[in-house]
Amino acid sequence: MKSEFSDESRRKLETIITGTMESVHAPGLSIALVRDGEVMYAEGFGARNVERNLPATPNTLYGIGSCTKSFTALAVMQLVEEGKLDLSDPVGKHLPFELGFEDDPVTLHHLLSMSSGIPSLGMAGILIERMTGVGESWVPMTDMDDFLLFVNGAREEVAARPAQRYFYLNTGFTLLGEVVERVSGTPYEDYVAERILRPLGMGRSTFEKEAFEKDPDAMTAYRKEKDGSLTPTVHPFHRLIYGPGGLLSPVSELTNYLIMNMEGGAYEGERLVDPGLLKEMHTGHTDRGTGVFGRNMYGYGWGIVEDFLGHELVTHSGSTGVSSAILGFIPDLKIGVAAASNIGGFGYVIPHAALALLMGKDLEKDIPYLAEEKDLQGLTGEYEAYKGTNRVSVVKKGALLFAESKSRWSESSLPLIPENRAAGNRRFNVYLPEGGLMPIEFAEGLDGRVDLYMERWRLYRKGK
Repeated sequence: MKSEFSDESRRKLETIITGTMESVHAPGLSIALVRDGEVMYAEGFGARNVERNLPATPNTLYGIGSCTKSFTALAVMQLVEEGKLDLSDPVGKHLPFELGFEDDPVTLHHLLSMSSGIPSLGMAGILIERMTGVGESWVPMTDMDDFLLFVNGAREEVAARPAQRYFYLNTGFTLLGEVVERVSGTPYEDYVAERILRPLGMGRSTFEKEAFEKDPDAMTAYRKEKDGSLTPTVHPFHRLIYGPGGLLSPVSELTNYLIMNMEGGAYEGERLVDPGLLKEMHTGHTDRGTGVFGRNMYGYGWGIVEDFLGHELVTHSGSTGVSSAILGFIPDLKIGVAAASNIGGFGYVIPHAALALLMGKDLEKDIPYLAEEKDLQGLTGEYEAYKGTNRVSVVKKGALLFAESKSRWSESSLPLIPENRAAGNRRFNVYLPEGGLMPIEFAEGLDGRVDLYMERWRLYRKGK
């Protein structure tokens, strides 16, 4: 495998980055790629602060949201290695935790692997909305006492016995962060800073609001409104969301974290955790279902994609609603990507494309949804019938096309359901209110333009 990141690969990746940023209205984005323990590529795009037009850089500090979970899991595994914790410990051994079954208690393993049987309790949303000023639920949630009262009040919410099904649970990682704090005798954020961030040379990474606000290359967080516009806002800081999603970090430092994960728990000669325990973090323990690249599993603070272009991909995304990040690495190839933005989500297209390019893959051939995305975008536009007697706009929202029309008599927005998701598909269906399906077809017209056949109508695309 080549050691350099070619100019052609760079151009392809940067085209995808800028196109994605335009599509999702991301003001700024930073990305870094690593291979064999070295940074291959690091760049910033757009603005870390739109109002002042300050550029995003590889050193820009972003909130990485749930990517923090693997740091919390690593802290737990360090304490397991020291004999202070056991993965089979019931949570109630360390905290006043009352959910679950007496004969089948929720353990640290269950919290780490999202297999506790407890569905989401919405704790993170309560705090993020409160701290960013978006809304208020009036649920008491100021400190650990409030939090434990909130959790233990959810006895009727338990939906399964432990290990029976997957539920993504932010609350579980707040509990794990508190376990780390109580067992180590050190505040969680100080423990992570001293035992993980310092050895990795991640000196600017922080949980602290004061440190973030003093940093000369910190992002401005943005909230995306319903109309797609952006509103500058504050980033949510609260100790109760430190464990599940409170870390802020630049991609230039997250590369060190990726390298440690690919080097068996060691970084520049310092070992942070036993390789066997790290491997447990990267092993799928809970089935999350099947995705584009086969079966998805959850390890300890990491998601595992079992067949990403023939290789296992260890990955996690994170969002605070106003900032986001994605980490991913392929252990057997020792390649990885860290990307972050100052909006609440930008999707997996960029990191998947980056890893595929590092693998020498053909993007449109090997990442099927990229070809599908291009196809769907190619069908959007304004369509009209003979002499403009009917007009339809085809727009893309999320993963679907919609046919939208408006007249003085009525208006509609109909989702177009593809007959299949294969590249090149031009046949769709609309579910009718009275029941049944109405076929929709796009075809090349006699004049080379795209035609839309919709019930009694033939409409042609204008200007393309």
